[in-house]
Amino acid sequence: MEIGSKVKKGAGGRKGGGPKKKPVSRSVKAGLQFPVGRIGRFLKKGRYSQRVGTGAPVYMAAVLEYLAAEVLELAGNAARDNKKNRIIPRHVLLAVRNDEELGKLLAGVTIAYGGVLPNINPVLLPKKSEKVAAKESKSPTKATKSPKKA
Repeated sequence: MEIGSKVKKGAGGRKGGGPKKKPVSRSVKAGLQFPVGRIGRFLKKGRYSQRVGTGAPVYMAAVLEYLAAEVLELAGNAARDNKKNRIIPRHVLLAVRNDEELGKLLAGVTIAYGGVLPNINPVLLPKKSEKVAAKESKSPTKATKSPKKA
């Protein structure tokens, strides 16, 4: 090897130090918005296992992105139902609790400032028979009629 044809240091295996390619993130390669590299780093640092495969952070990023999109869509619908254009914790709670699968996934989760689902036990509601009986006693025409035979 001659002195003049020496490969430059830091050329990354490119002979003659040609033009450097622009780096493409793994998130872009996978077509995701969630950060694949960061999730991979957290999987390694968290010591969940001794080794982490290359596909694991991609798969996990895809799953997390899907769940986030699902919750945000339902919360956006809940916000629109309440005539608001900004999602607040209440809308997130309504979205999660009204969806069967998300409700099961987040069953033990408390959402701060979310409140509770509107629910009144039917036993506590006033009886309809009292209202109907009161109306019938006021109108004499209905009280005098005999019931129709079936």
